[in-house]
Amino acid sequence: MLTSAKIRKERVLSFRAATLKSVTVSLTAKRLTQTKMSVKKKCVMNHIYHWENQRNISEFILLGLSYDQTIQIFCFVFFLFCYLVLLVGNLLILFSIQCSPLLNQPMYYFLSHLSLIDICYTSSVTPKLIGDLLVERKTISYGDCMLQVLIMHFFGGTEIFILTAMAFDRYVAICKPLHYVIIMNRTRCNLLLLAAWAGGAVHSFPQFLMATDLPFCGPNEIDHYFCDIFPLLKIACTDTYITGVLVIAFSGMVALVTFAVLFVSYGVILFTLKNRSAEGRHKALSTCGSHITVVILFFVPAIFIYLRPSTTFPEDKVFALFYTIIAPMFNPLIYTLRNAEMKNTLKKFSIKLCFQRKHTFKEQFVQQRDI
Repeated sequence: MLTSAKIRKERVLSFRAATLKSVTVSLTAKRLTQTKMSVKKKCVMNHIYHWENQRNISEFILLGLSYDQTIQIFCFVFFLFCYLVLLVGNLLILFSIQCSPLLNQPMYYFLSHLSLIDICYTSSVTPKLIGDLLVERKTISYGDCMLQVLIMHFFGGTEIFILTAMAFDRYVAICKPLHYVIIMNRTRCNLLLLAAWAGGAVHSFPQFLMATDLPFCGPNEIDHYFCDIFPLLKIACTDTYITGVLVIAFSGMVALVTFAVLFVSYGVILFTLKNRSAEGRHKALSTCGSHITVVILFFVPAIFIYLRPSTTFPEDKVFALFYTIIAPMFNPLIYTLRNAEMKNTLKKFSIKLCFQRKHTFKEQFVQQRDI
């Protein structure tokens, strides 16, 4: 009897212990579930908060080149003149080459594309700069700012690779003249141009994605006259060290390596000219001299700005003027004043244009007289 009571008591105690353990396990699981839910909720909220901060700024304020009104008026007149010269010069080169037999020559084929890219590249920055010089508050929307980063780096990268293609063309023409026609056929020229445009896309899209991924939750003043990646990194409310290193890799190193390749190729070309006649040497030096001038004007300021840690200096705005306005403006002058073929083509095109206008005016005059 006592044994059965003892057994019954042990069973009751065992049942209570099992029940208590089950309840404890259940409560622990519930708490863990709540903790996991809380962590997930916190992560989602942080992501939403990060995205809201990223979109918190709808526009940026550009500080421009100077606060002085007199300097702004001078800059307005000067840059308007530069932009008009750039447009007229590059359009003249573009149409002159397209309407002449020079289009069949690889150098001028590349030059026509370079003129088109110069127009597009500068037009992504200069009209906005000129317009902002007339207003007190210089603003740009978030979308336009990101688009400007994309377009500027796309056409800038494409120009870098087209200058490389032009250097390769001059290398083949001077160092391998007997094989020039075979090597630089139209198919290979088109492939080089396609590679240049593709290189511009590969160069620009990663930087565009990095710019759009930056969170902006505080100041929205950009100490520049256009949107670029380094000024945006300066006002981003996050650690931008890794992004700055990637920018150096995509922009600074690309500019430096390309400049080194161009420098070596032109060095080889100049060394090869020692064995040429005086006339051939003069002609080749004239062509290569214009190319080297363009390369220096474009690459040296770009390397100074992009091949360093993600810091900005007041001098950056002045150096940026060289590769956004000055170099594209001088391209038509450099390539025409030092090139006899180009000068003759421009003269013929101008005469043809004047003759067509005169003929059109005469027809209109005859039609009005008959009426």
